[in-house]
This record gives sequence, C-alpha cells and structure tokens, in this order.
Amino acid sequence: MQSLQAKASQWSGVSQDDAFSIDQTNLFQKLGLQTFINLSTNFYTRVYDDEEEWFRSIFANSKKEDAIRNQYEFFVQRMGGPPLYTQRRGHPALIARHRPFPVTHRAAERWLHHMQQALESTPDIDADSKIRMMNFFRHTAFFLVAGDELKSPNQQPLCKHGTSNQLPM
Repeated sequence: MQSLQAKASQWSGVSQDDAFSIDQTNLFQKLGLQTFINLSTNFYTRVYDDEEEWFRSIFANSKKEDAIRNQYEFFVQRMGGPPLYTQRRGHPALIARHRPFPVTHRAAERWLHHMQQALESTPDIDADSKIRMMNFFRHTAFFLVAGDELKSPNQQPLCKHGTSNQLPM
C-alpha cells in the first residue's frame, strides 16, 4: 500500500525533498510574524469571497478570524517560529482536524489557487520563500486529500473500467 506521503508527492507533483525544503531555512525568522498574519488574512479573504458556493460552503461553519489565526499560528510553528498553534490548540494533527471537511482533489486545487494568489500578492515574501512555501502547501494539500481517503477504508479505488477491483464474496 502506498504511503500518504508518496500519494501526496504523486498527486501534487512535488517531491518530499522539495516539499520539506522549508526546513532548510527558518522562514519565520526571515519573514516575521506579521508576514504570516498578512498571508493568512489575504488567503482567507479570497476564500470567503470565492465565487464558487461549493467551496465557500466548506468554510461556512468557521469564523473567518478563527480560520486566519489557526492558519498563521500553524504556519509560524511549522516554519521555524514559536509553537503558537500547539500552545493554544494542541498537536496540529492535520488529517484529524480536516476530517469533517470534504478534502477532495477539486477542493485542494481551489485552496491552492487562492494560496498562490495570496502568496503572489504578499509583498514581504521573497521569490525563493514563495517557491518553498508553495511546494510545501501543494504537497500538504494532497497529503490531506490522501488522508481524506481514510474516512472510507472499505471503499476500494475504481479500476480503469469504473468498477471496484474487489472480488465478489
């Protein structure tokens, strides 16, 4: 069985080495807290204003301010800063925290669309950091898609003929 990380690399097109190149430099020290706050604010403004109702509905039960804070605290912690997220909410446990949401390929691509736009329009992030961050975000988004498959462990993927590859009992 393929690991979640391997699926994330396959589906995202980002190798684990590229995804985790964020660990080669301390992006928190380089960019500072306010940059992460600005990025998350920019991102969630786009998400909550998305023209696609199906996508906005994923976030309908979350307050925008809470979503912004959760995201920037996680980013700060993951990218070399203090453990703000863990201190307030506990272990990030990304798959478990995203379990209530439909984390599909389509949703991941829409999320990434908004993150790419947010990164491009956040002036305090240099080009190298944007590449490292986007590789991490892309890989992580598809890691969550792979984790979403765990919701239905008995559901087998369809073969090329559109039927389950399970043998009849």
